[in-house]
Amino acid sequence: MDEFETLLEGCRNALERFVNYKLRNRADAEDIFQEICLTASQKFYTLKDKSVFKAWILSIARNKCTDYFRAKARAMEISLDAISENKLSYGRMGVTETNTVSETFDRLGDKDKQILYLFFFREMPQRDIAQCLGIPVGTVKSRLHTAKENFREIYPYSPKTKGESTMKKLPQYLPAYTIEKSDSAPFSVTFEELSNWFIIPKTGEKITWASYDLPSREKAEEVFSAVTGKIILHELEGVEIKSVFTNRSCNNKEHFYMAQLTDTHCRWLGERYFDKDGVQRYLTFLDGDAFLNEWGFGEDNCGVETQLRKKGQIECNAGGYSVPDKKHCFDVVGSYSVTMGDRLYQTILASEYYPNGAFTEQYIDKNGRTVLWRRFNRDDRRWKYNEGKKWSEILPDNEHIAVSGEIYVHWYDCITDYIL
Repeated sequence: MDEFETLLEGCRNALERFVNYKLRNRADAEDIFQEICLTASQKFYTLKDKSVFKAWILSIARNKCTDYFRAKARAMEISLDAISENKLSYGRMGVTETNTVSETFDRLGDKDKQILYLFFFREMPQRDIAQCLGIPVGTVKSRLHTAKENFREIYPYSPKTKGESTMKKLPQYLPAYTIEKSDSAPFSVTFEELSNWFIIPKTGEKITWASYDLPSREKAEEVFSAVTGKIILHELEGVEIKSVFTNRSCNNKEHFYMAQLTDTHCRWLGERYFDKDGVQRYLTFLDGDAFLNEWGFGEDNCGVETQLRKKGQIECNAGGYSVPDKKHCFDVVGSYSVTMGDRLYQTILASEYYPNGAFTEQYIDKNGRTVLWRRFNRDDRRWKYNEGKKWSEILPDNEHIAVSGEIYVHWYDCITDYIL
């Protein structure tokens, strides 16, 4: 067995899982897998660092899958660029984005894709569709109805219904606030909130929080979270938290999380969710990187220390922030006075640095509760909806800060009903 075959064998399972996930048609998946292996073997001589073989061949796989879908799209005159809608998804670091309409569309049959594309994206009348496809208008109506039902069945978000409403505790627009640095040393505080999610994982706890777009300051999403009871997960005692999300695209979307609070740390244990096929799944701290990349913190996922103190992992000065080690960390950086509306809060500022390009500021009062949470993205970070553009180009009027010499752009803010 030569070097290429040895390296391929070591990551074959991961490669097959990736392709089978992307391509639901098993026969097509097998063909694409063979194309990936052939291309990789032909280009193997160009790979100088063999330690990155897995990432290298997965990038080839990703490109081959994209080529596959583009070929399918051309066959049906489907513009992949037109089929996009950004949805919010969640992790320990807060809101991220996924593309659910595109993913749902990809799972439909060719006839369903074709009729939906012509009707919704090309905005063709049913009579013109009938002429284009050479079928009766009655058949167009029937196929369109079936395609809509098939899409609705597998789409992961419930549509809004007329008259549906959810009580909004938090204001529609972010209240005006000011932040002033204090000369006093950071005070000691017990901080038991789940990082970036604002709820304390204790029986009976509940909280409502909202995120606000900038610069419009308009509410983008409201989340109600409540501890539903105690659980035992992999022999660890914790609690389950039910969160109900309301945003512009969906009302009352539910999600469940598991967390643990000890005398010294607060940490996530897992989440319960429904996958695209409607199957209930669990992701827990035993699931390796799949869990740790979204929810983990600290060595062996020990969590965030509840007794906050300055560790020197993040430094704050007039020029911005400095993170010497450039590793994921959460650290107290100073004392600040925050005025929110007509209320004044004495706070400490705890900042969190993510090597993947996110940075947060969390202003915490003497009760150990978050008063204001602010999210920044590194300017060169890429998201699906703004690929090819910098954040400073997408949000030119938003605040910029420097973190270890790199520019970060203010994305959105969060407040909770604690401040009301």
